[in-house]
Amino acid sequence: MKKLLILLVSSGLMFTSCVSKKQYAELEAKQKKTQDLLNTATVKLNACEADKAAANARIASLEDRIADLRKTNSDLIESSKELTILTKQGATNLEKSLESLKEKDLKISRLQDALNKKDSVTLALVTSLKKEVGLDDEDIEINVEKGVVFISLSDKVLFRSGSYNLSSRANEILGKVATVINSKPDFEALVEGHTDNVPYKKGVLIDNWDLSAKRSTAVVRKLMELGANPSQLIAAGRSEFVPLVPNDTAENKSTNRRTKIYILPKIDQFYEMIEDELEVLSNEGGSEGGGGGN
Repeated sequence: MKKLLILLVSSGLMFTSCVSKKQYAELEAKQKKTQDLLNTATVKLNACEADKAAANARIASLEDRIADLRKTNSDLIESSKELTILTKQGATNLEKSLESLKEKDLKISRLQDALNKKDSVTLALVTSLKKEVGLDDEDIEINVEKGVVFISLSDKVLFRSGSYNLSSRANEILGKVATVINSKPDFEALVEGHTDNVPYKKGVLIDNWDLSAKRSTAVVRKLMELGANPSQLIAAGRSEFVPLVPNDTAENKSTNRRTKIYILPKIDQFYEMIEDELEVLSNEGGSEGGGGGN
């Protein structure tokens, strides 16, 4: 366009001298029109250049966004693969955990069955003792302590005052106990002597330990005489150190002077299953007469 304008101007100058005024005016008008067209074209060209630059910038922005989206998509695909692996592993671990819980539930059920059986046997034993020995005497107690059946006998029932020699009434009571022991061959009888806190020394006995042990062995010997199996009998002395009540009155001291006979399941037989189950569960978690008035 600029070359054309120069050519027209040059031609105008060359022919000015040889053209008429009318022709010159016409040429000048055409030149002005051409100049206007050129100006218009220049404005449009500038606008197009600006639009092109804006379009290129938008294209660059879109290309960057596409690149980001592709990267995000790639990351999501990788994450999805990892999640799939983790989900499979999680499902496998969950299945193993559920299987383990089922096994533990079964073992706990078996353990509970064993404990229920023990409770049933304990109840039957208490009933048998109460029926055999009777509860008419306030000096005789039959009860359960920490799951173990026991008979507690006051020293007034079994012994003369200050002595480990058995009274005549002891034959009657211990005879009934021997009958119960004989009816339970899988049980043992632990005879436990208790005294008050009054110091005791008489003959070969030097303290309440001696007296409590001597009284328990006297009861064990009598049970043997009355037919109890000696392999089921255990003798123990507790002296004054497990009182039922404070040794601060004559009445309380009398209460503390007692002999307790525990009827115990044989540990190596009755509790064997319970102990085995507890061990399995643990491994898989990847368990009284005394001095003065003695």
